[in-house]
Amino acid sequence: MLKDKIKQIIAKGEGVDNKKKIENLAVFLVILVITLVIINVIWNGDKNSGKEEEETNSNKKLATQTLETSNNSTTQNELSMQLEEILEKIDGVGKVKVLITYSQTNEIIPMYNEETSQKDTEEKDTSGGTRKVIETDVSKEIIYEENSGSKEPITKSIISPKIEGAIITAQGANNATTKANIIQAVEAVTGIASHKIQVFTMSN
Repeated sequence: MLKDKIKQIIAKGEGVDNKKKIENLAVFLVILVITLVIINVIWNGDKNSGKEEEETNSNKKLATQTLETSNNSTTQNELSMQLEEILEKIDGVGKVKVLITYSQTNEIIPMYNEETSQKDTEEKDTSGGTRKVIETDVSKEIIYEENSGSKEPITKSIISPKIEGAIITAQGANNATTKANIIQAVEAVTGIASHKIQVFTMSN
């Protein structure tokens, strides 16, 4: 295509001097170079913008998952340990191990810097009327705090998982009264129904 264009310029300039031919060719080459530069800048800009957005979303997801994993295991272990400590103090129970089952993990809600921008425009329809169009753009960015040289997301709130059931092994569970006491205590602490609490005698 470039070769044909150059030939056309040369052919058109056959009736004029060589200086005119060179000027026409130079102008065409300058326009071509400028066009290529502009296309390259626009193309790279779009790619970089998409890459930055992808990295930001990836960092937000990673931060949320990190919070969920660390806080979820801590909360669940603490509840099991607290139940074990309480149950062992009930007369006749003896040594106890508690397993709590959950329907989901903790949902960690981090704090965000939120910016909202609004654009109002008026559009005319075919019947001559006008309508107001409001476009709202919301951008969120997780707030981090420095902790021992590393950045950690600041937690706004933690939604605890729903408890589905409990399995307890106790040394005194072979006694019907002791077993009933264990079920009542776990029911009071967790709020789950008694039929979802299974108590077994611990093996020696």
